[in-house]
Amino acid sequence: MKFSINKSEFLNALNVVAKGASSRSTLPVLAGVKITARSASLVLETTDLDRSIRCVVAALVEDEGMCVIPQKLLSDIVKNLPDAAITVDVDDSEATVSCDKTSFTLHTLIPDDFPSFPEVNIDNQITVPFKQFSSAVKKVAKAASKDQSRAVLTGVLLRTTPEGMSIVATDSYRLAVCNLKFDSAGEEFEALVTSSFVLEVASLPEVQETIDICLSANQVMFRFGDTVMVNRRIEGKYPAYEKLIAGSYTTKTCYTTSALITAVKRVGLMSSAASPIKFDINEATKNTVLSTNSQEIGTASEVVSCEVNGENVEIALNHQYIIDGLSSISTDHVFFETQGSMKPGVFRSGEGEDFLYLLMPVRLA
Repeated sequence: MKFSINKSEFLNALNVVAKGASSRSTLPVLAGVKITARSASLVLETTDLDRSIRCVVAALVEDEGMCVIPQKLLSDIVKNLPDAAITVDVDDSEATVSCDKTSFTLHTLIPDDFPSFPEVNIDNQITVPFKQFSSAVKKVAKAASKDQSRAVLTGVLLRTTPEGMSIVATDSYRLAVCNLKFDSAGEEFEALVTSSFVLEVASLPEVQETIDICLSANQVMFRFGDTVMVNRRIEGKYPAYEKLIAGSYTTKTCYTTSALITAVKRVGLMSSAASPIKFDINEATKNTVLSTNSQEIGTASEVVSCEVNGENVEIALNHQYIIDGLSSISTDHVFFETQGSMKPGVFRSGEGEDFLYLLMPVRLA
């Protein structure tokens, strides 16, 4: 087996499949990348048995064949080679990687030990605008739980709506929802996908306008250009998150997004998990006083101008959660709604974006 390939194209393909390789498995072959050289292209594959990634890239193939090379080592080598054509020559149990005046000889793994790429029997499929999808996932996924004992909450929910798709995540303390608008052709579709995996999909280089999302009984597959990514679906019933979102409010405020997030960051320097940031919203003064009081550190406060509609209210929220939510809002203005000091607080993006970020309040001592 022998092929030559442009360095940047090879490195890009290796970076795409890198997340599929396992560094902790007891099976050494799962730490490798399987490379199949055929015709005028390479097929790169990795898997950790839960997720599998395949990427096809153009190459000059002199001799067709197949090999498995340790993924991280190969990526590190390619990354540090000169910007020139790379030649890989595989003979028996060794692969020689050469570029310009540099050469490496690596021990390969046994291709027959590498698992076959999963076949997905597609039951449902939907095509989604990639730029919208990518942006929404990056906004929402940070609200997913990292507690593996609550597997359902570690996922991101993808669900079609009459207008397009809702992308949802919650860890039970906060909830993020981003609604996409596009022609979904009435396709019924719902999948719960591991947050880390769907973030990897969202981080793919933008090579085309749309991405295909395909479902089988227990798998989800993303097809994007020359890349295919497959992962097991998370089993279980997702919480009825819509019940948390109130249809009305007693207080609604409007802030300049940049001014609010800057103020929260400043006041948050004195905040901790035990000392959240309090929003003291006053309709008469059209101001919100942000404040925190830490017995160990001290106090801080800042006045932020706002438009207020409704009742005066004091509500305390986790400052890091606030920053996570506000940093996902790209509109100039952000709205905040609540029904009272011990009811959830809801941040909504301004015109042109349909993003909602709900926080459970913190009880003040």
